[in-house]
Parts: sequence; structure tokens; C-alpha cells
Amino acid sequence: MKYVIRAALALMTSVATSALAAEPIKIGLITTQTTPAAVIGRDVEDAVKLSIEHAGGIAAGRPISLIVEDDALKPDVGRQKTEKLIRQDKVDFLTGYIWSNVLLASRKSALDSGTVLISTNAAPSDMAGKLCNGNFYTMRGQNDVMPMALGEELNKRDVKAVYTMAPNYAAGQDVVKGLLATFKGKVAGQDFTKWGDDPQLDFSAEFSKVAASGADALFAFYPGRAAAFMTQFDQSGLKGKVKLYTVYTLDQIALPTLQKSNTVGALGSVLTDYWYPDLDNPENKRFVTDFRQKYGRDPSNYAAAAYDAIQLIKSAAEKLNGDFSNKAALRQALEAADFKSVRGRLVFGKNHMPLDNFYALEVVNGKDGKWEMGSPRLVLERGQDPYAADCKMAAAN
Repeated sequence: MKYVIRAALALMTSVATSALAAEPIKIGLITTQTTPAAVIGRDVEDAVKLSIEHAGGIAAGRPISLIVEDDALKPDVGRQKTEKLIRQDKVDFLTGYIWSNVLLASRKSALDSGTVLISTNAAPSDMAGKLCNGNFYTMRGQNDVMPMALGEELNKRDVKAVYTMAPNYAAGQDVVKGLLATFKGKVAGQDFTKWGDDPQLDFSAEFSKVAASGADALFAFYPGRAAAFMTQFDQSGLKGKVKLYTVYTLDQIALPTLQKSNTVGALGSVLTDYWYPDLDNPENKRFVTDFRQKYGRDPSNYAAAAYDAIQLIKSAAEKLNGDFSNKAALRQALEAADFKSVRGRLVFGKNHMPLDNFYALEVVNGKDGKWEMGSPRLVLERGQDPYAADCKMAAAN
């Protein structure tokens, strides 16, 4: 009788395992496919698809199914698409979320449902601190940390006074706060400009104030709007008088357009980042080589983070044999980040924000005549955001 029971249980387990293996792992991707900011959304989507391809289209024997939705750069649209992915498509994971305001609008719907949300970019301060959650992870450091690294670079360069320009939304406020948390010099002036689907793109008044401020450095944050910003910076006459420093602005998406238009103000500007195309590890070399071959362009830092998101999901699936029913086990598997990242090694902090290394990079004319990020130098090791202390991690549902 015991043998019969064991055999029956083994058969039931085998049938259940076979049924699970036939079910796809559904991943919902919220990105931006319309508006001028779609250039970033395209990089995210292309990197996710390449990462799935590199995974062989499967994780723990289960096929990976990707469902892509456009947030149209609008928080309410992002929330609606998030709810659609949860209720109608019944996804196992949500990922994407380039913009902090879209993520904040979608946060409650996603996390209240118990769905794991892995942001490929947005990392607002609230979600690093008091709103942290066991089901929320980001693939890029919290918004403040990259500019914190840049503040340290300004100190090394003995910058005396900085003028800051950023759009007036959550990430814009965070990055300025991050810069000023580490910068030891004087703030010569600040401007927060209109953002959203109808952003302010005329910066002439702000540049006039920069010129009159006495600042020796200008800090700018304009993701997806580098062409408009840099064209006017060139025309302002500030280059050579005020050194330009940026985060999330000059990248592999923006530089080809700026070089084509000969917007030389970009050359010599300095930024910080956790990743750059020449970062020397086998996974990054494969990612960059195959991305260039498949899409005919360099990947951006947005793409690098999106690529890692799929590899994180795959690593957790394989630890759990494709079974996500135990939420505590799933959380532990994700926290372990047991895969080889394009950044070298991904380490999560207590609030599920990465503790990355950040490098100072300068925009240069490369050996092949292509504008690129050069002269990398480590300026912040395993950067920790200032909000982790406020994180009382809510358990995964």
C-alpha cells in the first residue's frame, strides 16, 4: 500500500511539473513607444528581446512570453497598462518603467496585486525608503546615487560653484538633491523646468542666468531631450566658460545625433554612470557585440539595465525550478541575483536598490572618429542611497 501511495504521489508530482513546464513565464514590459522619448523606450525593448534571445527563449524549461505596453510618457496611461497586464494578461513579472512619475502612479496597483515589479530604470526616493516593498526591485541605483558620484567628481576637480538645471518631476528633484548631498562648493543657482508630454524645451532664459551666475560648472539632467538641450547650450556661448556635467542625459542614444549635427558642446563634458560599453567583462562584451550586430547601434545604459532584468528573472526561475508559488522563496532567489551581470556583479541593498560602482566618463572623439564615453575612472564604489535607512521592507504577498 505504501508503495502504491508513493507511486501515486510521484505521478501527481510529475504531471504537475509537466503542466507547469508547459506554461509560459509571462513578463509584462511597460516602456515608451511614442513621443520623442521613444528613443529610450526602443533601447529598453530591444535589450529585453535580446536578453530573452540569449536565454534561448526559456527559463527553467518554461517558455518566456513578453507582452509590451506603451506608457505614452503619461502616468495615468502607465497605470492603466499596468492594471491591464495584471488583470487581463496575468503576468508573472512586471518590468520596464523608465520614468519615476509613471512608476509612482503604477506602484500601488502592481504591488497590491502581489506581482513582482522590476524597474529597469526609475528608482524614486520614496520607493527606496518608506515605500520599499519585498516585491519591488530596480536594476539601476536609486535616482540620487549617480549624481552623488558626480558631486564627488566635481570635488576632485575643485569646482567652486555649480548651477543646476533639471525638469520639475520626481527624478529631477532627486538627482539635484543627490548632487548637492556630496558637492562641497557653492550653489550659484537652480532651475526646475516644466516636464511631461509638453515639456519646456526653450532654455535661453535659464542659460542667460547661468552666464550671469558666476558658476564655473553647469549640472544638467534632461533624459531623452539631450538634442534640444545641447543645441541651445552650443548657441549660448557658455562652452569654454562653464564646464558641463550631466547624468542620464548624454549617452549612446544621444551622442550619434549630436555628432551628426556637429553639436560640439557635448565634447569634453563629464558624466557619471554605473555602466559603459567598454566595461571589461565577458557578459558585457557579448551583450554589446550582439546588440550592435542585431540593431546597428550601440546600446545605452538603459539597455544594459533592461538586459540584466531578464537575466535576473531567469536566475530566479532556475533556482525555483520555474515554480513561483512560494513568494518568500522567490524573493530570496531574486535578492541573490545569482547571474553574471553586464556590470560585472549585481548586488542589491536592503531596499532592493543596486549597490553599483560608478565611473566618471568624458565625452571624447574616439579613435574611429565616433563620439564616445572615454577616460573611465572609478569615483564611487558600491554606492548606497541615503533612503535605505527608512526602508522597513514590506513582506512579499
